[in-house]
Amino acid sequence: MPKGRVTTFNARNGYGFITPDEGGADCFVHLSAVEASGLTVLTVGQRVSYEVLVARNGKVSAVNLAED
Repeated sequence: MPKGRVTTFNARNGYGFITPDEGGADCFVHLSAVEASGLTVLTVGQRVSYEVLVARNGKVSAVNLAED
């Protein structure tokens, strides 16, 4: 399960990004994935672990988040 740090998150807009510890491109995270994980909001700098979901169109997003 990848781990990373929240670089941006705007609850009003409903999305943000996580920078993976292993390097590479930032991972998109939607508010619905945050809420489904039992979290209420993400804060910049927060460390999280997550799973990567690849959509049919090839876009990746973080799901099944947990505080690390």
